[in-house]
Amino acid sequence: MTRHVVILAGGLSHERDVSLRSGSRLHEALRGSGMDVTVRDTDAELIGWLAEAKPDAAVIALHGSRGENGAIQGILEMSGVPYVGTPAANCRLAYEKNIAKNLVQRAGFSTPRWMSLSHSTFRDLGAQTLIGLLVSHLGLPLMVKPQHGGSALGASAVRAAEDLPAALVGAFAYGDIAIVEEFVAGVEVAITVVEEGDDLVALPAVEIVPDSGIFDYESRYTAGLTTYFTPARLDDSVAAAAADLAIGAHRALGLLDVSRTDAIVSEDGIVHFLEVNVSPGLTETSMLPMSVAESGRDLGAVYASLVERAITRWR
Repeated sequence: MTRHVVILAGGLSHERDVSLRSGSRLHEALRGSGMDVTVRDTDAELIGWLAEAKPDAAVIALHGSRGENGAIQGILEMSGVPYVGTPAANCRLAYEKNIAKNLVQRAGFSTPRWMSLSHSTFRDLGAQTLIGLLVSHLGLPLMVKPQHGGSALGASAVRAAEDLPAALVGAFAYGDIAIVEEFVAGVEVAITVVEEGDDLVALPAVEIVPDSGIFDYESRYTAGLTTYFTPARLDDSVAAAAADLAIGAHRALGLLDVSRTDAIVSEDGIVHFLEVNVSPGLTETSMLPMSVAESGRDLGAVYASLVERAITRWR
């Protein structure tokens, strides 16, 4: 029997274009695996369409809040549509970067020291006072990023105290809470985890070397601005530690099917958790497809298998 799978892509987040590119690539991959595939945006007609079309399963290729905060997962659950990925409640744990860092740290893994700062606190207590306190507590340099969202939108590195206010304003443009994090210099890696049978499998890590030195939005999605090494150029013991971290984060946050953990390997060989993504990108410059290819797997076959897992789990 041919499965009818709907790919949800687009949405109205800042990452809409990336989502559409992910959806298009996944569409071709699943069609190549023999599935009947429909790509749908998340608009006012979606719920009615789900009720009428009754797809066998859904794959969420939405990025940012539309695909990662659990809302669309909850809609699919209420609509009775099996879907690939993490349940709504656990999506929220991964989506809240400070909660994810807390839970992964409690599971025994390293993560850079950080503070969460709300826009109202920044406004009410005064920028200069807070800046001095943050620098005194966390030191310099720092990494500032929004509490929510991905693709490094609103994220920036701060090497001088006078640059911190502008970085916070940039992060607050994408939400009311910013994460101010100790900047850890080292090798940036992305590790994809997929569930196969009863096993959690960490695929080969991707090493990320942006020309600018910071893996920002432009570096992520403009071909030629970042060099990728798959597998990452890590010692075997460090590569194993990175795999353990990604699997540990997947377990600690209660994720399902597939996830991608972003981490940094410091000069002393320690792998530090940065964040995790429950709806990893699938574009031509995204890391998950690189890991899948390096492992000898086929992207369409991987997701076709995850579709079957989702249907079996629902039943």
